[in-house]
Amino acid sequence: MNIRRVVLDVDKALRIPSLIEIGEAINRCPGIQAFNITVMEVDQETVGTSITVEGDKIDYDELVRAIESSGAVVHSLDELVCGERVIDYVPRIR
Repeated sequence: MNIRRVVLDVDKALRIPSLIEIGEAINRCPGIQAFNITVMEVDQETVGTSITVEGDKIDYDELVRAIESSGAVVHSLDELVCGERVIDYVPRIR
């Protein structure tokens, strides 16, 4: 399966790892062409982030291992885009 985009809910401790350290771990994964890390919330002990990764033939298991080896924790897979092209999410109107 050709994974093209992954959006993950990731938590980290307040100080370690830094966003740069998480980014360096992601950048070492094969197939990654671009990514962003967005801080969504901060409390006394943790920082909640949303990480969006795009590329071609992303190895999901390797990506999770890399993030977790940096000291962060992957809580959930929130978006998965696969195939020959990227399809953006379109909200349904009810």
